[in-house]
Amino acid sequence: MSLARSEARKKIMTILYQISLYQEKNISYNLDNVINENLTEDDEFVNSVVKGVINNIDQIDTLANKYLSGWTLKRLGYTDQAIIRLSIYELMYTDTPSKVCINEAIELAKQYSDDSVVKMINGILDKIYHNEVKHD
Repeated sequence: MSLARSEARKKIMTILYQISLYQEKNISYNLDNVINENLTEDDEFVNSVVKGVINNIDQIDTLANKYLSGWTLKRLGYTDQAIIRLSIYELMYTDTPSKVCINEAIELAKQYSDDSVVKMINGILDKIYHNEVKHD
């Protein structure tokens, strides 16, 4: 049984946060092990999104930095970076509806970030949605 998508996104955020810490401290890690340590059962959505973010991180970070006015992603906390990376990945690389991606990011940010970061994340994702996402 898969996690509810909102719960899965919390797990993804946690895993991306953990990977950022490992990278900063130059600690080697096995991606599958990090994912499995955070799950009680296999979840294809979590696996797919985490690996998608990691495989596309340069493009995701470039896009985030393009729309971060006067900031860079590296200046933000790891939690905020994880939320932004997860959300951009979903917006750009999955068929999750854009509104859902943005709303879920805002809800995560409300739980784990301060109000100014919530507004910043909303602004970045809104700009990416209007300028980068292919609209039908």
